[in-house]
Amino acid sequence: MALFNLNDLHLFVQAVDSGGFTAAARHLGIPKSTVSKRVAELEGRLGVRLIQRTSRSFALTELGREFFQHAQASIIEAEMAEGIVRRHLAEPAGSVRLTASVPTAQFTLTEHLPALAARYPKLRLSVHVTDRFVDIVQEGFDIALRSHRAPLPDSALVQRKLASHPFLILASPEYIRAHGQPRRPEELTQHATIMTSLTDNQWWLYCDNGDESLVTLQPIMAADEPFVLMEAAAAGLGITCLPTSVCRKALATKRLVRLLPDWTAGNIETTILMPHRRGQLPAVRAVVDFLAERLAG
Repeated sequence: MALFNLNDLHLFVQAVDSGGFTAAARHLGIPKSTVSKRVAELEGRLGVRLIQRTSRSFALTELGREFFQHAQASIIEAEMAEGIVRRHLAEPAGSVRLTASVPTAQFTLTEHLPALAARYPKLRLSVHVTDRFVDIVQEGFDIALRSHRAPLPDSALVQRKLASHPFLILASPEYIRAHGQPRRPEELTQHATIMTSLTDNQWWLYCDNGDESLVTLQPIMAADEPFVLMEAAAAGLGITCLPTSVCRKALATKRLVRLLPDWTAGNIETTILMPHRRGQLPAVRAVVDFLAERLAG
């Protein structure tokens, strides 16, 4: 059975902080007799005197001072615990501004927006889609969703890594039927490829067993946008290389087939960036936590 409850501790701490029962009662909006009675009951259950009081004085005993320090800490911890629950239960509201590149918005973000709106109906999300560099602090954005191959530079921004997507070697079933399926990286040199640039004619490939291979290719088409690469490959024009974030639906529907299943061409990372202060806002935290839940991998 508990020796005392938090209400008793709260009244005791308030009495000490206020310098007496009268001031504590006035502050709490309850009768003075209630405060003094509950503190007396607390002392009775403990079997010690915590406060020496007379008609002219109100002072802690030596044991009372030590007890007060721990009681005060307990009240603070209880208030913090309650605050965590209240923040969790509070429904995020207000506007959040997010920016992302065209491919990141198209392949990584868009499909999750209806679920975000359904979970937080009072939240208003503004998504700015652009491939230009965005200074999120100067331009007033709360969140930037970035996909990148090289590590992001150090900055004052808070970074939260969400996912890593390997680049896969892909072709359509029609292309494979017409031209055959390469079984080793060097066999790619005999096939038409669709690249991000006609001057970029090599892929570094990495095997699950630790082997690496640099292959020189024969690009017949180039595009600097992943949707165009995917559609060209799906049309049977050649072999291309795309991250799983872009090609997973095409693989699931068999529009594309993965070649050389033990090999990848590196990875692309998806990271959230946010200014430190804005990242503490409940609405911003709700969006960040939602994206971390949905995009983690």
